[in-house]
Amino acid sequence: MNSSSEYGVRPRFWFAVYQLLWHLLLPLAFVRLAWRARYSFAYLHHIPERLGFGYEKPVSKDCIWIHAVSVGETRAAQPLIEAYLARGESILLTHMTLNGRRTGKQLFANAITRGRIRQVYLPYDLCWAVKHFLNTFKPKFGLFMETEAWPTAVFRCKEIGLPLFLINARLSERSARRVNRFGNAGRALFQAFAGILAQTEFDAQRYRSLGVKNVRITGNLKFDVPLDSRLVAQGKQWQQDLHAGGRLMVCAASTRDGEEEIILKAWKDLLQDYAFQKAPLLCIAPRHPERFTEVANHIRNASLNFKARSELTEVSGNFAGIEVVLGDSMGEMPMYYSASDLVVMGGSLLPFGGQNLIEACAAGCPVLLGEHTYNFQQAALDAIAIGAAKRISGELLLGQTVALTESLKELLLHSAELAKMAVAAKAYAVEHQGATKNILAALDQRITS
Repeated sequence: MNSSSEYGVRPRFWFAVYQLLWHLLLPLAFVRLAWRARYSFAYLHHIPERLGFGYEKPVSKDCIWIHAVSVGETRAAQPLIEAYLARGESILLTHMTLNGRRTGKQLFANAITRGRIRQVYLPYDLCWAVKHFLNTFKPKFGLFMETEAWPTAVFRCKEIGLPLFLINARLSERSARRVNRFGNAGRALFQAFAGILAQTEFDAQRYRSLGVKNVRITGNLKFDVPLDSRLVAQGKQWQQDLHAGGRLMVCAASTRDGEEEIILKAWKDLLQDYAFQKAPLLCIAPRHPERFTEVANHIRNASLNFKARSELTEVSGNFAGIEVVLGDSMGEMPMYYSASDLVVMGGSLLPFGGQNLIEACAAGCPVLLGEHTYNFQQAALDAIAIGAAKRISGELLLGQTVALTESLKELLLHSAELAKMAVAAKAYAVEHQGATKNILAALDQRITS
């Protein structure tokens, strides 16, 4: 590895290799977009923006640049963006994914219409594309959300004196080891940020282990994200309809490839247990919308009666004869959580690192976790400690569903325990709020000092 004694300096040799690979593989990036256009032609919209050009509207300078790669990061950024809008600031909001851009457009439609927020794609990490992007927009400072650390953008900002911060930052132990494999070159990337505002002490320690000096713990923005009251009300209506019929609902939230088969097998085993007077209802909400059709096929193959969310009315769920609901909608997780008595958190049954359990807790819904929660390590530990979440008992292996079935049965048959966990979930979500205020204070101090 190319070593340098100067803090956060671009490693020339490895950066040249990185740029060469980007240029060689660039055609594959466009092939991937074309392939994904099978699901939506919108993947082919705004292609010039991917290369740092082709911006359709006049560009407002002196804005705050916030990069939220996809859906989760965009939702997490909501309270911070709204706080800056309240201060009269203009926002440049960038994404890498179509669903992230769609989510931003949905959340901030009014501000976008009024010209307070400008949405574009962050260009691919090519030196000339990033240079033209920064020269075009000239933001006051930049904020990357959570785990984003594109080398060209990060080093370029440092070299031109543009403060770039990594906020709501998290770094798993696995990711820290991966960075350390690149030696000084990997550590220099994170040292090049003007500052890192970490979610937890775990995250802060890992960044410090990479030699980063400017690290502060500010909490997790996801605790400050408000739930859509309309969706909450709709979910409560679903829950009321179900409870009136003596049924409970379990939501398998943000499931990933391979997890649905485990959950469906466990659910079939659960339904065969005569301990339930009325069979509970399962809702499966896949993490990625392009998998809706695939998951529907899994449910059919499991010989379970199901309806898609798109087939259900707004006023009433009409769940008679339905064993599974397929959550084939975007942006409605608060509704699913509010309708549910228990959540099985996707991404945690297989080694994906887990998905965000905070929104479920904010809706007052207890959470059942698998063993793989390294992406939300502190949040998972805190939720378990306060009694808002439980780990699936025993070892859950691919094809082995006994542990999941037993954990579901244990909770669903004990209403008092579920009610106690629901109260704890609400308390947990409220107790950890305040990251927006902490991040604003930290940035104000760094930028004005």
